[in-house]
Amino acid sequence: MLDRLEPQSPDALLALIKLHAADDRPDKIDLGVGVYRTGQGDTPVFGSIKGAERVLIETQESKSYLGPEGDIGFVNALMPYIFGPDATMGGRIQGMQTPGGTGAVRLAVALAQKAGMTKLHMGTPSWPNHAQILSDIGLEWQGFEHAKPDGTANLDAVLGAIRQAGPDEGVLLHGCCHNPTGVDYTADDWAQIADALAESGTFPIIDVAYQGLGKGLEEDAAGLRSVLAKVPEAFIAYSCDKNFGMYRDRVGAFYIMAKDSGETLEKAFSNANALARASWSMPPDHGGAAVRVILRDAELTEEWLDELDQMRARMRQVREYLADAGTAGSVDLTPLGTQNGLFSVLPLSKEQVTRMREDHGVYMAGSGRINVAGLTMDNIDKFISALADVTGE
Repeated sequence: MLDRLEPQSPDALLALIKLHAADDRPDKIDLGVGVYRTGQGDTPVFGSIKGAERVLIETQESKSYLGPEGDIGFVNALMPYIFGPDATMGGRIQGMQTPGGTGAVRLAVALAQKAGMTKLHMGTPSWPNHAQILSDIGLEWQGFEHAKPDGTANLDAVLGAIRQAGPDEGVLLHGCCHNPTGVDYTADDWAQIADALAESGTFPIIDVAYQGLGKGLEEDAAGLRSVLAKVPEAFIAYSCDKNFGMYRDRVGAFYIMAKDSGETLEKAFSNANALARASWSMPPDHGGAAVRVILRDAELTEEWLDELDQMRARMRQVREYLADAGTAGSVDLTPLGTQNGLFSVLPLSKEQVTRMREDHGVYMAGSGRINVAGLTMDNIDKFISALADVTGE
């Protein structure tokens, strides 16, 4: 039976990790893997997470099953940060824990398809796993141009996709810190997107994977909230992997907003539970429990917020340094100063990306996506010089 299988291409970023590990140049630079790094190049465990884990060691009394919805205390503790003071929108929002943001996106897509969605519109480029999930589930998707060449969002493209979508179609939006471009919608853009969704009836699925890494927790949730204030229903996929630094613990949540707090919401949630039960039975408990402990403890919450502020400030420092450099060869770096989060895409050919790696030890995705957190004050000038060398005319 196994002979019938076709070989699959290896994940490009995993292959890049191996290439970087095998490179013995001491000044090599890793801009490929999408994790936060400090100015010293480390990806640390948050102090607030260590504090929460100590609490769990001392107080956790059981590791019995929780059920497909996971740790509801974790799910509810997150909600004010995501949705604001009226966290349940009058009882219209209900959530469940998932294995990372990936699990939340997959559950959102699977439930949308089960509810009758026939096509999902998605800005491209997007996080590569979005397309893989859609293809695996078998939901048709259509792309529209997310970013313009000047490094700003293509508002006309997303509005066009929303207005032309059919009654059983949806749109997938990045809540903030767009992956891979770093190009976010402005407040005015979000207002127009919300109005278009309300007028067209197109179903929104909003992926919030980097809240707090852009401009701040409240600022990064503003677009999501403006949409939810205008539409009757939506799905929200949320990840704690980045803003709590819990990549390997797979900490995510999925939320349903229905038109009312009654039968429709309960029916949708029961279907989400059934899909989750068939997919992973129940999500891993430890990471969600640690986040719950943090958000229920004022001191740990303050420590977490301070750590998040430090992450955001460091990435902003890198972006401002690059923007101040102006151009490197033929690459204009100034747009990176207005973009947000871990990622940006540079206009490099595959050949130029290869030269960056082979000639200068700078590792990045073949698409030209870089993780700005891989740059430090010690290596950023080398990176700029390498760009100038590879793209100089």
